[in-house]
Amino acid sequence: MIKDQFNRIFNYIRIAVNEKCNLRCIYCMPETGIPFKPESDLLSKDEIVRVVRILSANGLTKVRLTGGEPLLRNDIVDIVRDIHQSSIESIHMTTNGLLLHKYLEPLVEAGLSGFNLSLDTIRNDQFHQITRRDKLDRVMDNLHFALSIPGITVKLNTVLMREINENDIPGFLKLAKELPITIRFIELMPFDDFQIWKTGKFMGVEFILERIKKVIPDFIGEYGSKTEQYYFKPEGYKGALAIIPAYTRSLCGQCDRIRLTADGCIRNCLYSNIEYNLKDIMRNGCSDEEILLFIKNAMWHKPLDGFEAEKQNKQVRTSMTQIGG
Repeated sequence: MIKDQFNRIFNYIRIAVNEKCNLRCIYCMPETGIPFKPESDLLSKDEIVRVVRILSANGLTKVRLTGGEPLLRNDIVDIVRDIHQSSIESIHMTTNGLLLHKYLEPLVEAGLSGFNLSLDTIRNDQFHQITRRDKLDRVMDNLHFALSIPGITVKLNTVLMREINENDIPGFLKLAKELPITIRFIELMPFDDFQIWKTGKFMGVEFILERIKKVIPDFIGEYGSKTEQYYFKPEGYKGALAIIPAYTRSLCGQCDRIRLTADGCIRNCLYSNIEYNLKDIMRNGCSDEEILLFIKNAMWHKPLDGFEAEKQNKQVRTSMTQIGG
């Protein structure tokens, strides 16, 4: 098993398969985008699968594929299929949903267990304000399409921002009442490439709880999971609600994840500015044993929490699309 000096065990890896996206969300990257790395600098399918295979023999049970937008990668179905053959218990994906109508059925056949759909509003005008694109109808159609496929879990990731989409909370609660999905309200994080983080749009857990209780007075934030620190399934709801304190960082003590960027760097914490370049040692002909030791060393040095990690070094990646959602 892979552990750190605080005895946390890491059995989950989040792998960014690309940096590019077909949206331009205000909490991620500017309208003009960022300087994307060429494909030759990104991990290949075989490199991604090799890492998973090595880790699956050492306690890894769960893989999440992220981006950028992972469905923009033309070999994404092959990646899922090959990972599925590595005795992984579950393979999930985080996507903006725009291309699900093209890829979801082959992905499920390849072994995808479920996906998280990034959706921050259910109003067309707000969708355009947040993503700078007019594609909400396509996303909603694809959400309903996904719910028609048996056996796949669907969750919604909603980044809440004061004065931008906080008034969407009642609408999302209604969605959770009508559909078998988990709505996960997520705190805004400072990886927006200098767009809105410093403009006072942050909404913390307590404020989110307060807004939910205006609609559901008996809301109880029961412990959900290592990520969904607050979880509740109201009576009469087909779905559930969760809150992820991504910036508050009260969940760090239970962290179980390894992060691998699209260009092949291990980040032992989302907030860490120290990276371990796995791609270079892989391309220099190292053995599976050397790869495992490299990853073990990177994770052993994981800081106590995200606040300690943030102190380590100057910020090297300013957009979430460079880190992996």
